[in-house]
Amino acid sequence: MTGEATRRRGLMAEGDQVQLTDPKGRMHTITLVAGKQFHTHKGILEHDSLIGGPDGVTVAIGATTYLALRPLLPDYVLSMPRGAQVVYPKDSANIVGMADVFPGAHVVEAGVGSGALSMSLLRAIGPTGRLSSYERRADFAEIARANAERFFGGPQDNWSITLGSLQDELVDTDSVNQADRVVLDMLAPWECLDAVSKALRPGGVLCCYVATTTQLSQTVEAMRSSGSFTEPQSWETMARGWHVEGLAVRPQHRMVGHTGFLCTTRRLADGVEPPPRRRRPSKGMYGERLAETGGVADPVADPERLDPARLP
Repeated sequence: MTGEATRRRGLMAEGDQVQLTDPKGRMHTITLVAGKQFHTHKGILEHDSLIGGPDGVTVAIGATTYLALRPLLPDYVLSMPRGAQVVYPKDSANIVGMADVFPGAHVVEAGVGSGALSMSLLRAIGPTGRLSSYERRADFAEIARANAERFFGGPQDNWSITLGSLQDELVDTDSVNQADRVVLDMLAPWECLDAVSKALRPGGVLCCYVATTTQLSQTVEAMRSSGSFTEPQSWETMARGWHVEGLAVRPQHRMVGHTGFLCTTRRLADGVEPPPRRRRPSKGMYGERLAETGGVADPVADPERLDPARLP
């Protein structure tokens, strides 16, 4: 029976990733290879004892019993080789859900990093979708590609990685208004808004992932002043696990707190002016430089927005 046939039957095949968990919760991830052995200080496990068997079995290594399961994508992401810091599963899930990434979508991604978010996007768009990724560093691109191929079991035909910056490389006229979703995981997403507005179809979603409050502020204000997007929505997620043991139910001592901010907005149709904001910013909210502009990030480029009648 071939490896693909065994996977369709829910069996573990040669080349599969397997996660071995001991009674204390410690994990080891191995790739099954016929005739190979996995060595620990507890003893030896023959890979052949797992190949062809069902997922979710227990195996004995010496006197210790391990649980053998194929790793879920969140498990794999947190243990795979890294080039750049990975996008945590809690944020990947938010990006896929809140950006409404759907099967068959054409998604443009800038900042591949180690490939964690790319794999979630590939899962979401399915085989009929297309993921176009842009990465400035060749070493990051190679790490991301290798991680994805190891998890999926081979190259993904609907995924392309272009070396270079998004604003320089996304110039093909065929890409105008062709992207359904754009996801930016980079230091300065505001620098790419012109390119994104050309690539994104009207109604399409732009999602930005940034690490600091200053990046978030500059990104949101640039979206507002561009005139091409709806009012941005910004948030962060914090994941707190719970210890549940009989009546001893309490929050865990550790939690995944701040990892980054997410910001989403939608592309307006060409020639449409965004509705005015209802709330006037408080005096001094934008600092001395922007106090008299009503929050316009670039009054020189958009002098009409300085008209008092048009201030929010």
